[in-house]
Amino acid sequence: MPAHNEDQHLGQALRAVQRAADELQRQRPGIAVSVTVVLDSCTDSSAAITAGYADADPRFSALEVRLRSAGASRAAGIRNAVLGGRRAPGQRSRPAPWPGRTWIANTDADSQVPVNWLVRQLEFAEAGADAVLGSVEPDPVGMDPELLRRWLERHPFEENHPHIYGANFGVRASAYLAAGGFSQQESHEDRTLVQGLRSLAFTVLATDSMRVLTSGRTQARAPQGFGAYLRALGRQRPPAATGN
Repeated sequence: MPAHNEDQHLGQALRAVQRAADELQRQRPGIAVSVTVVLDSCTDSSAAITAGYADADPRFSALEVRLRSAGASRAAGIRNAVLGGRRAPGQRSRPAPWPGRTWIANTDADSQVPVNWLVRQLEFAEAGADAVLGSVEPDPVGMDPELLRRWLERHPFEENHPHIYGANFGVRASAYLAAGGFSQQESHEDRTLVQGLRSLAFTVLATDSMRVLTSGRTQARAPQGFGAYLRALGRQRPPAATGN
């Protein structure tokens, strides 16, 4: 979970992930879960919020970086959590101990995952999926109703949807490594990775069965991220009415 000055949303995001982890381990007590929050150039209280969770729950940890990039932050978090730490210059990545049996679940610090979020991803993985593209829903609280209506028109909630969201994306570690991982892009790092997975014929599924609630803000953190898309959508003029 990358975070850049997200203290207004981070507490809710971590509570939601914690509930999802609790539910997975309640149903499947043999599954190990670790949660890494990548604090990227944070100057607010995001680090303190994360530390509170890490102190109380050994599954949680923080990684502080200065990258100012969602893609680079995601890659750093996965490298730290799955590959056992940072690489020195020129050093090759060490494979995960069981890359085919390790699942990487990605979300954002301004989003709230449902309680079945990890359970559903594990079910898809056990059924043969190498990656799972979940759906998202903008939080209607504080969001312009017309903008929300426009978004919902363009993004119906359905199985096998065509959308890719970093806030709701899971991938098998072996597939992630084979496709080159997240790029260093400031945005669209999720799309680039999915394109790589598909080009290698990995099984990529899309579902609405684990929908994530995400911020409906239009003040974008990434230049071409979700907030920027919402702002651009809000600027579009509605079609002119025509008479009979």
